[in-house]
Amino acid sequence: MNSKWLKRGTALVVLLFLIFFHIPVIQIETENQTYYLRSHSFTLTWIHSVEHEPWSEIYERQNDALVLTETYFKTFGAGVPSDGKIIKAEDGFVHMEVNRPMEKVSIVVSENVQTTIETSTKDIPLYELVENYSEVEITAQDFYLWNFLGGEFL
Repeated sequence: MNSKWLKRGTALVVLLFLIFFHIPVIQIETENQTYYLRSHSFTLTWIHSVEHEPWSEIYERQNDALVLTETYFKTFGAGVPSDGKIIKAEDGFVHMEVNRPMEKVSIVVSENVQTTIETSTKDIPLYELVENYSEVEITAQDFYLWNFLGGEFL
């Protein structure tokens, strides 16, 4: 009788673990696939379509949101924000502090601008994962073990 209760108790603990255990991730959702990053932050980079210069935005996961903490670019021009605090840098880029919480980041990916996600360990060329001019949505999510059936870790 005791082993019966032990088995039931163990099964209950495993079930509760599966239900409540989660991993904070960055979710990258495309039209056909969902990807997950186990990273606290990432940099979104591309080549500006008018200026033809590199542009980067640094995002950090804070609780259930993404926070655009900083952006940097070569020159002021079309689409460049003008209300951020300039951060002094010697790398030839204009750095701006932003600190804007965002529920999601929605982008259209193009191989022309080489949209890429950079983490501390790898670069992920989004333009190679999706077709040209595909929409991609990036959010902060909690990954539960049952999610594993529907996505891929990058």
